[in-house]
Amino acid sequence: MCMGVAVVLVGRVRTQACFTVRAFSFPSVEIGESVRGEDVYIIQSGCGEINDNLMELLIMINACKIASSSRVTAVIPCFPYARQDKKDKSRAPISAKLVANMLSVAGADHIITMDLHASQIQGFFDIPVDNLYAEPAVLQWIRENIAEWRNCIIVSPDAGGAKRVTSIADRLNVEFALIHKERKKANEVDRMVLVGDVKDRVAILVDDMADTCGTICHAADKLLSAGATKVYAILTHGIFSGPAISRINNAAFEAVVVTNTIPQEDKMRHCPKIQVIDISMILAEAIRRTHNGESVSYLFSHVPL
Repeated sequence: MCMGVAVVLVGRVRTQACFTVRAFSFPSVEIGESVRGEDVYIIQSGCGEINDNLMELLIMINACKIASSSRVTAVIPCFPYARQDKKDKSRAPISAKLVANMLSVAGADHIITMDLHASQIQGFFDIPVDNLYAEPAVLQWIRENIAEWRNCIIVSPDAGGAKRVTSIADRLNVEFALIHKERKKANEVDRMVLVGDVKDRVAILVDDMADTCGTICHAADKLLSAGATKVYAILTHGIFSGPAISRINNAAFEAVVVTNTIPQEDKMRHCPKIQVIDISMILAEAIRRTHNGESVSYLFSHVPL
């Protein structure tokens, strides 16, 4: 007998498939329909009031679990605290591991997320984790929106993103470059060194996330001074905190392209350079395939129709 799908969408999104969820001024929720025996998917991204949203997600997982749902899957497009994935200095927390423990203890049976800051975060869990990629949607956007993409060069703003940019460059059959950066402290870049030739080419900066945008804005200046004709930035998670919007407005980008793992409507009103790639169909197809027991590896290299 096939289980029914019960999709609980938290936050802004509402569809006819949603259960009724009452949210209170404190992190508490009330599910208004039976979830007994259902296959439940709870969608909540790590953005906005992140601690309230995370607590709400944990409470909803636990509420569905003790209400006898057969399986609870947390769909987290932008994983919270993903950058704190290692102890990089004395007395620093490994917050991503803590979040993983909290989700498991709350009762999650499965995690679906997108472009983890470090893929080894999957190893923090003792439950299955599907880490989807925005790369197929990024490739489609480049081919459809950049006329000179055959004369482009894919650039990583740091050495850690080399694997990401080489994968995209190989699939476009173009060259890649990277920028080595040294930081005095978090969110402040000391100096940058460009490795690669960008002269007379369209430079496309690719990264998994941008917070205050200091790195990508400095990288754009470095690329233009090295002879690039145009500079685009493509990011999976656009956090855009602090001075990010003013920095983008003042930078020489043709466009800053982000996915909607984090809602961008308000940011787009203040910055016309921001464009959005819709990844909702990738998540929807991952949910459908998971529910039906099908492989999701197709989504690693294809955009669902």
